Amino acid sequence: MADASKPVDLFSQQEANRRRSRWLVAGFVFFFAWLGLGGDWLAWQFTRNAPPAAYHHGFPLIGLAMFFLGFGLVAYIRKTGADKVLWSSGAWQLLEPVTPEQKTLDNVVQEMAIASGLPKPTIWIVDDPDPNAFTTGNDAAHAHIAVTTGLLAALDRDELEAVIGHEMGHVKNLDTELMTMVAGLVGATALISNGLGRVLFSGVRIGGGGGGGGGGRSSKNNLGPLVLVVLAIWLVSWILAPIITRMMALGISRDREYLADAMSAQFTRNPASLASALEKIEQADSPTTSIQAGVAHLCIADPLGRRMSSAEGFLGDLLATHPPMAIRVARLKAMGYQAQKAAGNFQAS
Repeated sequence: MADASKPVDLFSQQEANRRRSRWLVAGFVFFFAWLGLGGDWLAWQFTRNAPPAAYHHGFPLIGLAMFFLGFGLVAYIRKTGADKVLWSSGAWQLLEPVTPEQKTLDNVVQEMAIASGLPKPTIWIVDDPDPNAFTTGNDAAHAHIAVTTGLLAALDRDELEAVIGHEMGHVKNLDTELMTMVAGLVGATALISNGLGRVLFSGVRIGGGGGGGGGGRSSKNNLGPLVLVVLAIWLVSWILAPIITRMMALGISRDREYLADAMSAQFTRNPASLASALEKIEQADSPTTSIQAGVAHLCIADPLGRRMSSAEGFLGDLLATHPPMAIRVARLKAMGYQAQKAAGNFQAS
């Protein structure tokens, strides 16, 4: 559960997200550099006692390649991350609203863009019966809001307006850039890790390979415990890389959801509508099958089933993509009660 004593105002949240984005990029690049330089050191250890005619690894080519690969992936994700997220969900862009539901959605997005003081995002629809919504993009000028057909069918206009206000809150808080970057890094790391795993388990060997048995035995006999320890850590790093990046996605502070809820209440002046919308989303029977695990943290509610997001305490903070829905609803209802109370006192006076 979020610490009520922590500042959650807009400017502190924006600065925190900028800081997290910088640390995320730096950590990703240096993690790739470690994987490369670790491979260089191990290759040097395995080949330094090889026969003179065999290959001897000296120049840190793997480390440099992995370092620049990390930078290249970050640049590529910044450029194409939002497109990949939308593509992975099967979303299609709403260009000309036709149905009454589509026209209402277009009007609501326009109203919330005006209320938030931001450019109108492009609108996307995901053909999925489970009610959900997410936002992606690198900045407010290139933001995208996607909603499922199930959300359009389940919510009334005020509830839809509140959900769109929540997503616009993410855009204004600079959550969207951070969450899109994490989604891209999760996918890229999993792809690279799987590729290396296939190479390792297919029998590819580091070193001179085909030399006589004496050369191979001499190399093995000269391997000290440090080499074995580094080799184990290096292999485990590759194996755990997708898990580590996934944990980064899950570990993004869940305070961002509370702040986006609060900003929706600010934009709409109607926190009760978001509370009602979240209750309807929570009561949906099945997960959102169109949205993959790597982008689950982008959604207004966990699209993969909500059991972990219902957990409180350390386990929930560690593994859940979203705070408990019951707490979010309770906070919004409390906001509505306080607003009604203040309005009543004002009228009475």
